[in-house]
Amino acid sequence: MQTQEAEWLAKAQKGDDEAFSRLVEAYQGPVYNVCYRMLGNAGDAEDAAQEAFLRAYKAIKRYDPNRKFSTWLLTIASNYCIDQHRRKRLPSFSIEDTPTQDVPDTSEVGMDFKMIANERQAEVQMLLETLSPKDRAAIVMLYWYDYSYEEIAESLSLTVSAVKSRLHRARRELAGTWMEREPVAIPAERTQHGSSTI
Repeated sequence: MQTQEAEWLAKAQKGDDEAFSRLVEAYQGPVYNVCYRMLGNAGDAEDAAQEAFLRAYKAIKRYDPNRKFSTWLLTIASNYCIDQHRRKRLPSFSIEDTPTQDVPDTSEVGMDFKMIANERQAEVQMLLETLSPKDRAAIVMLYWYDYSYEEIAESLSLTVSAVKSRLHRARRELAGTWMEREPVAIPAERTQHGSSTI
């Protein structure tokens, strides 16, 4: 794939639209997923993914082949989504907007499993929406795409220490929000018999 990708990139930089189309096909899933995790809405994510590819197409001649293409492309998508957050307040997340490509086919598993998976996905998305756009981008890049701190820093125009600080704060915020939504249940024995000594 890497040799093929390098070939497509070289041709795309010389104006070969077919080669750029191959790159779009190869990366449309990851780009859409980043946009969806950032924006929380399927329609907005589709629009953002198209805009990201359009911007990449216009800037392809300036792309530096020494840089990882996926990082460059996902940076364009992330920055566009961050700009979208600055421009408008986004509508609240709806369960109907949950993409189902990550959920196993219902012919293989029961409907209950699919519903639980959709609910979990919705919970994760709602948690992500509590973060600032840059913190959300950093979390998505780290946990969904295994970016290194250096790659995240480059993508978001931050220092590595700023990325680490943002990730630390974002994880604390997510944990706090999760605890508020899912309070720890007190074991039944303690509530019935009082605290017991071990």
